[in-house]
Amino acid sequence: MIRILMLVATVAIVAGCSAPPPSTGDEVQRLASEIQGLGPDIDPEEARRAAGIAYAYTAQLVEEYQITDPPLIHNMKVNKGLRPRGLCWHWAEDIERRLKQENFRTLELHRAIANADNPTRIDHSTAIISRKGATLYDGVVLDPWRYGGVLFWSPLVEDTRYDWVPRDVVLEKRRKEQVARLKPYVPAKP
Repeated sequence: MIRILMLVATVAIVAGCSAPPPSTGDEVQRLASEIQGLGPDIDPEEARRAAGIAYAYTAQLVEEYQITDPPLIHNMKVNKGLRPRGLCWHWAEDIERRLKQENFRTLELHRAIANADNPTRIDHSTAIISRKGATLYDGVVLDPWRYGGVLFWSPLVEDTRYDWVPRDVVLEKRRKEQVARLKPYVPAKP
């Protein structure tokens, strides 16, 4: 019985370390439809292109980041210098940068951070796509980190796992907190 339990545990661990499954055309089409549904003024071709790039670039980053583990284990490897990239903010930064290269006319990219004010949870970063001129709260979360290289996406308002805050708001708050902790300069007495 113990051997069977050990075998099951080993299989579960190995399965958890395997590469993410490739995306299907159906998944890309569903994301394209979600993006298209963000507003009547969204160019359908741009929605299709954004969805295709989000999935294809996620797959490319899985290879570049050398993803073989669940996200938190991969984070430890990155932090120890055993992997080049793959922290959540790397995914968000790279996906945002790649999508911005498309110079979309009807779509806009945003960045958000969750858990910034929660001392018991680590921060989590993501990219969000919306219609041009909309806020991130009207957009779709693009989060390849959450499931270790499998693109998670959802309208932000339906992503109840995280309380997303605009990245600029979080970073400005942190900057102010750091400035407040600085000690004033006192010149040395001659």
